[in-house]
Amino acid sequence: MTDGSKSDDMEMCSLKVLQLEGSPSRMLLRLMGERGCTAGHLMDYLQTLGNTDAVQCLKSSALQILIQPQSVALISGHNLRLSCHAVGKSPVQYQWFKTKEEVPNSTSPDLVISPVHLKDAGFYICRVNCGDAFEFSQWAQVDVLNVAMSCAPGQSYHSLEGRLKLVIQPQSQRLHVGENLQLECGAVGRPIPRYQWHRNGVPIPTATKRRLMIPHVMQDQHGRYRCEISSSTERMWTNEVDIVIAPRISVEVSGAMECSEDDVYAIGGGSSDFFLNSIPEQLYATDKVALLIGNLSYQNHPQLKAPMVDVYDLTNLLRQLNFQVVSLLDLTEPEMRNAVDEFLLLLHKGVYGLLYYAGHGYENYGNSFMVPVDAPNPYRSANCLCVQSILKLMQEKETGLNVFLLDMCRKRNIHDDSTPNIVLRVTANIVFGYATCQDAEAFELSSSGFTNGVFVKFLKKRLLDDEKITVVLDRVAEDMGQFDATKGKQALEIRSSLSERRALTDPILPGDSADLAHAHSRQWGKAHELPESMCLNFDCGAQIKLGFAAEFSNVLVIYTHIIKKPEDMSFCQAHVTDFSQDLDVDPKEMNRETPEETGIYFLSCSLPQHCLYTRVSSLQKLREELVFTVCLQGTFTAMDNDPVHWTKSINIGKPLIARLDLHRAMRRNSCLQTCMMPHSPSHSPCHSPGPEHRLHLHHGLHQAQDYSRLSPQHLYLEAYERPQGAVGGCGDSYYENLSQSHYEAVHDSAGGLSSSPGRLSIPIEASDDITELQTVFINSLQLHQQ
Repeated sequence: MTDGSKSDDMEMCSLKVLQLEGSPSRMLLRLMGERGCTAGHLMDYLQTLGNTDAVQCLKSSALQILIQPQSVALISGHNLRLSCHAVGKSPVQYQWFKTKEEVPNSTSPDLVISPVHLKDAGFYICRVNCGDAFEFSQWAQVDVLNVAMSCAPGQSYHSLEGRLKLVIQPQSQRLHVGENLQLECGAVGRPIPRYQWHRNGVPIPTATKRRLMIPHVMQDQHGRYRCEISSSTERMWTNEVDIVIAPRISVEVSGAMECSEDDVYAIGGGSSDFFLNSIPEQLYATDKVALLIGNLSYQNHPQLKAPMVDVYDLTNLLRQLNFQVVSLLDLTEPEMRNAVDEFLLLLHKGVYGLLYYAGHGYENYGNSFMVPVDAPNPYRSANCLCVQSILKLMQEKETGLNVFLLDMCRKRNIHDDSTPNIVLRVTANIVFGYATCQDAEAFELSSSGFTNGVFVKFLKKRLLDDEKITVVLDRVAEDMGQFDATKGKQALEIRSSLSERRALTDPILPGDSADLAHAHSRQWGKAHELPESMCLNFDCGAQIKLGFAAEFSNVLVIYTHIIKKPEDMSFCQAHVTDFSQDLDVDPKEMNRETPEETGIYFLSCSLPQHCLYTRVSSLQKLREELVFTVCLQGTFTAMDNDPVHWTKSINIGKPLIARLDLHRAMRRNSCLQTCMMPHSPSHSPCHSPGPEHRLHLHHGLHQAQDYSRLSPQHLYLEAYERPQGAVGGCGDSYYENLSQSHYEAVHDSAGGLSSSPGRLSIPIEASDDITELQTVFINSLQLHQQ
């Protein structure tokens, strides 16, 4: 290329600046690409232009930072870890700074402060040196929240791997004009959350900090305040709180005088409102605890899909409402009973207790039964958990609110003729939300991917509403009633004895039971402790990051990532193996390159990339500490790329729910003991019927006949969301058009035995006048059918 042509090209590129959206640089790169030019040619052009900054960008750097520190919000008393990893042509040195001051003894890639304190909050940066070259990392902000949490001091918070956790809620206030309004909220997570305060649903300009401060408030600044908390992958809201601003009224009384009550009220303008708090009485919970169970992988009955999605979605929503949530999948009968026992340990006076169950189920004589994954076919009450017996134990804890959300069928079980005699107290704090009406079925929707069941599909849109819980469920029922796919087949039923405006959004006020609440929180935290991420150094010079995340309380995600690879190593990969036989780990789904390949569908957007992922489920079955092997495989050019292996044995103790040993056959004070039935294991040596009663081979035929019963909407539902069959019931779903011989020995149908009103189990309290007390309690229950 001649100098003349170079000049012409440069001039043509320069003239691009005169065109609309023209770019001389883009034009130059396109010309060079068309002519097959190399980076060396580009260097010549840039040197001709005298653009030394651009030339410097093209030069290979002697130092490169691969992993930048991330901003994080965490709780005081936990461990802070910031990481910065770089590579260079010679050994690399590190030095951490907090603002402009060096952090003492911080010359490693990882800055660890254990435990972290409020004074450690601020901005951190790392300087990396390699010979004469140096680079600074990006700034990382550390926000330290002063919250009394359940976990022991000096441990990492379990949700730092991408998940937000709301830990500080704003509180309602009543102020006078001229006083200062201070609202505070807070969430922990990595990266650090973003905040935006709203008043009456409208964002407040510049109110983007955890703390909202409005000095010298005026009356027109009253209203309902809440804060939106977000990260790159998720968003949540705090509770909405009332801020009342009253005018200042001065009353001057000269001398002593005797006043009647009416005279005193008259000082306030003829109304007692002057002396009474104008905010409606705020109800509080001393704590909020939720147990969520989703059974889908049944051994002797049709398997389900929706419970896993439903439990995951409700877990995230209830955490936004400041519930301590235990979320469990696929529990056997002993595991379910022991999980309920642990749930009951978290309850005390004034606690809001919520139990959600999705899976197979049935209802006999007004009592609901949840079916474990190991229940025989057919099953009876001896193999299942009675919901009313759990309610009885919750009442003994003097809870403030008892909520049961039962996403299961309520068909009669013709194989269970037991008549439970469960005597409940008369309390005005019970709410039942049934996914379907009595003697009806609940459906999940057929889909190629994962989707919610019908109940949670609509419940999750309303659960965060700041309304009385029965009002929320009423609105869910209205929404479900408009859903064409299940109209006339499934309708939400609400039973309530709630006399106060109790809402799931009510704030928490420990009160006199603060010490007890803190002890119970530690018990909850015990079941949600994740192992700390760790860096493993191998003899070959490779460095591996081993990280952990929780998908559910009994599902652990393990991922491996190559941090450092020796220069002479052509290939390097780390995987995990040798897990306990107790755990449900499929070797074909271990160490996959994407989370979805190993069955991790909900955390994929929050897990780090470029890792190998393994999903470990059924942690409740773990009898010993979890020990596994990390295997590093590498090849070297000098060794003809023959693979070389290094291994390290890793012991992470008992993570998450494994600490509670739910696998034990029987626990103290088991909920089984309150359900005294003729067929319970404590009364009968026969725990389940023999194998001659199992007619599981008929499942395919019966399920096909189920679909035909959904007509005339069958073709329409097929186009988008088709009911797949009953979620629960006594296994399969059968209708009147099936012959008796098909289901007599298997499951109930609409043509089976009907509930006898004379045998209905009425929750009453012992009294001399049983009839009167029974009538009063029944009248207090509000039964809504859609």
